[in-house]
Amino acid sequence: MKKLFALAGAAVLSASVAFASVNSNEKSELKVDTKASKVYWTGKKVTGEHTGYVMIEAGSVIVKDGKIHDAEVKMDMSTIESTDMQGEWKDKLDGHLKSDDFFSVEKHPVATFKVKSVSTAGVVKGDLTIKGITHEVEFPVETKMVDGTLTANGTATLDRTKWDIRFRSGKFFSDLGDNLIYDNFEIKFDLVAKSAEELTSL
Repeated sequence: MKKLFALAGAAVLSASVAFASVNSNEKSELKVDTKASKVYWTGKKVTGEHTGYVMIEAGSVIVKDGKIHDAEVKMDMSTIESTDMQGEWKDKLDGHLKSDDFFSVEKHPVATFKVKSVSTAGVVKGDLTIKGITHEVEFPVETKMVDGTLTANGTATLDRTKWDIRFRSGKFFSDLGDNLIYDNFEIKFDLVAKSAEELTSL
């Protein structure tokens, strides 16, 4: 009888371990909440800086063990907008950002970021496509998973000239003086992702 109980206990333990192992390897897909998510940007020049945001058109995140496994985010470049100016000057800047001097929005209305890996140290690596040009980028990201909702925040510093944004760049134009715009700019991802069912119910 003792042997029978021992065998039964071993069987239950083995099944429990196997079940836990299966669950730990499960992946689930979340959809980016486009209303709650944005990509913020900061560009700097000799005389100051400009800030703004771009709305997210769509996105999905594959989660495993409560962490990002891979993801794809599409940014609607037609929504690019500055936040540090008002009125006529704001309109001029927003229009200029959409022009061929910067993001060529009419030709390239969508930019994408595809996650390829996230390290145990929380560094995300992926392909960023702007103006049809793709380069690999990596930056630290903080993620939280609470009640099935994922939040992810990370800031990347990018060299705009890699995506053929050369306007007033010191690499391509000389004697710019106070008109120089620095090549490096920052984008901050502020994402919220939920199950498709939860988003539909909102």
